Amino acid sequence: MSTQGASLLSSSSSSSRRWIYEVFLSFRGEDTRNSFTDHLYAALQRSGISTFRDNEKLERGKSIAPELLKAIEESRFAIVILSRNYAF
Repeated sequence: MSTQGASLLSSSSSSSRRWIYEVFLSFRGEDTRNSFTDHLYAALQRSGISTFRDNEKLERGKSIAPELLKAIEESRFAIVILSRNYAF
């Protein structure tokens, strides 16, 4: 991320809330967990961007765990990684 981009993130006037995570990664695990998502997560971490990535497999039709909902609420931004099976 460029210096200008980083300063835009830190100086946003939209909220003074303290976030636990800068980014929440939303993805279909079996599609991208061991490929694109891993690479993106590693790059964000190397750049010093606090990122949440769920390591558990969410079974089809199961409810989202309270811990996952909390992580979503505590994240400033979300990056949705669309894949063929994302909506399923």
